[in-house]
Amino acid sequence: MAGGEAKEIHAVMFPYFAFGHISPFIQLSNKLSLHGFRISFLTPPGNVSRIKSSFLVTSTIQIIPIQIPKIQGLPPHLHNTSEMTPALHELLKEAVDLMQPQIKTLLSELRPQFVFFDFAHHWVPKLCSQLGIKTLSFSVFSAISGAYVTVPARFIGVETEEPTVDDLKKPPCGYPQTSFTSLKAFQAQDLSYVYKSFNGRPAVYHRAVDGFNSCSAIVLKSCNEMEGPYVDFIKTQYQKPVLLTGPLTPDPPSGVLDEKWATWLSQHPPKSVIFCSFGSETFLKDDQLKELATGLELTGFPFILVVNFPGGVEARAELDRVLPKGFMEAIKGRGVVHSGWVQQQLILAHESVGCCICHSGFSSIMEALMNDCQLVLLPLKGDQFLNSKLVAGDMKAGVEVSRREEDGYFSKENIKQAVETVMVDVDKEAGVSIRQNHMKWKDFLLNAEIQDKLISNLVEQLKTMP
Repeated sequence: MAGGEAKEIHAVMFPYFAFGHISPFIQLSNKLSLHGFRISFLTPPGNVSRIKSSFLVTSTIQIIPIQIPKIQGLPPHLHNTSEMTPALHELLKEAVDLMQPQIKTLLSELRPQFVFFDFAHHWVPKLCSQLGIKTLSFSVFSAISGAYVTVPARFIGVETEEPTVDDLKKPPCGYPQTSFTSLKAFQAQDLSYVYKSFNGRPAVYHRAVDGFNSCSAIVLKSCNEMEGPYVDFIKTQYQKPVLLTGPLTPDPPSGVLDEKWATWLSQHPPKSVIFCSFGSETFLKDDQLKELATGLELTGFPFILVVNFPGGVEARAELDRVLPKGFMEAIKGRGVVHSGWVQQQLILAHESVGCCICHSGFSSIMEALMNDCQLVLLPLKGDQFLNSKLVAGDMKAGVEVSRREEDGYFSKENIKQAVETVMVDVDKEAGVSIRQNHMKWKDFLLNAEIQDKLISNLVEQLKTMP
C-alpha cells in the first residue's frame, strides 16, 4: 500500500479430510506465507501430528483443530479417509455437511479476507457471503480432469439423471481439441462414481459444480504452460476468475536416505533401477499385483515395488497369497517388494534410479519429472486416468501402459513393453522424444524464477480482487 504498511492478508485453508487433498493445501499455505499471508489451517485433531512438520517454521501459519460431528456408523477415531471404506467416505461427507454451524462460528471469530475450500465443502460460499468473506474454490485436481468431469457442459445431450458410460467415454461439448479424444470403457465406468448420490447427499459432481458456481473465484493447481486449453475451457464454463497456483512443485526433501535403501541402491548401476509405487490410498487387485510384479521381473532391471493394502489387511500374508510361489526367492538381490511408507523423493533422487512406474497421482508425476526418472504411467482410478493422458499425450513426457478396453486388464508383457519404451528403446523415435520432453519439463519445474512468478501472480490477483 503506497505510503504505509501493507495490511496483512489472512486466509483460512479448509481442505477435505484426505491426505491427497490436505497436502496441496499445505503446499499452497507455505507458498502464501512466504508472501506475508497469515494462514489458519482447519483440520480434525487426529491429523495435526502427521501434518505439522510439513509446514514452514513460521509464526504466520496456525493449525486450528475442528471437530467432525458424530454420525451413526462413522467411527469417531477416524479423522481422515486413509483407513475408511468407500461406505465410510460417504458418511464422512454427511458429517462434513453438519459442520456448517461450527465453521460459521469459527470464521466469525477469525474474520479472514479469504477462505480456500475444497470440493466437499460446497456450502462455504453461502455461509461466507453472510460474513463478507471472499471464497476460493481450490481444486487439487488437474485442469484436464476438471474440464472433463466437473463442468456444466458434461450434462449437455445427457438424457438420464446421470451420464452413462458411453457419455463419459466422450469429452463434454466444447472440450478443447488436444491429443486426448476419449476414455476407455473401464475408465469411464470408474468416473461414473462422481455423478452418483449416496444417502440422499449431493454427488461429488454437484458439490464441485455448486462450489465453482457460487465462489468468488476458482483456483487451480496448474499453469497455462502445462494445461492452457483446459484452463481456458473452465473459464468459459464458469464465466468467473480462474486463478492459477502453478503445479506447486514439492520442496527438496530434507534428511538423508535410510541406510537400508542407500546400500541396496548403490549396488546397482546409474539409472538402472525401476521404482514402482501407487501412493497410500490406491490399491491393486490380485491380478494387477501379480502381473505387475512378474512384469517387473521380466524387464530384467532391478526394481523396488511398494505395495500398500487397505487398513486392517496384513501385508505380508497378502503378498504371500497373491504373488507366484517362489517369486520372492527368485528376485533376491535385484528386486524388493515393500509395504508401508518410503522416502519416495529421496529414492527418486538417487543416481541408481532411472524409471518410475506410478498411478499418475499428480504429486508422484511431479516428483518423477523433477528427477531423471523416466515415467511409466499405470492409472487405476478417477483423475489418474486424465493425468496420464496429459503427461503421455499432451506433454509427451511418459508412456502409459497398454490396457484392455472393457475391463482395464494388463499383462506382464504390457508392463515390460512400456518399460522398454523409456529404458531400452532410447534411440527409437518414441524413446528419444519422451526423454527430450522429460528434460524440457524438468527444467521448467526446477526453474525457481518461473515457479515463484506463478505464485507472485496469484498473490497480486488476490490482493486486487474486488
